Amino acid sequence: GAGGTQRLVRAVGKSVAMEMVLTGNPITAQQALQAGLVSKVFPPDQVVGEAIRTAEKIAGLSKLVVAMAKEAVNASQEMTLREGLRFEKRLFHATFATDDRKEGMAAFVEKRPAKFTDS
Repeated sequence: GAGGTQRLVRAVGKSVAMEMVLTGNPITAQQALQAGLVSKVFPPDQVVGEAIRTAEKIAGLSKLVVAMAKEAVNASQEMTLREGLRFEKRLFHATFATDDRKEGMAAFVEKRPAKFTDS
């Protein structure tokens, strides 16, 4: 009733979803990776360090643009491809009004780290 069957089919395809839902069998981390349910797999003793590295990388980017990218990816699950492409284009054009986009482009051209101001 919480939408798990609907989201799972979209994430892994009908056959894998049917097997998971009908058997209730747990899957391994490798199977979750192959099915696209997780983006990376690490040994247990490395999970926290890797999560922190990923979070630090994201935190070093423009908060405005990261939020827009996250919104676009999340919205893709609720829209047709055509609607999603239109939505992404609107968000992309909105980045032109930000100082962070200008800074990001300048830093790229000048081959230096960007200094985002979240504006």
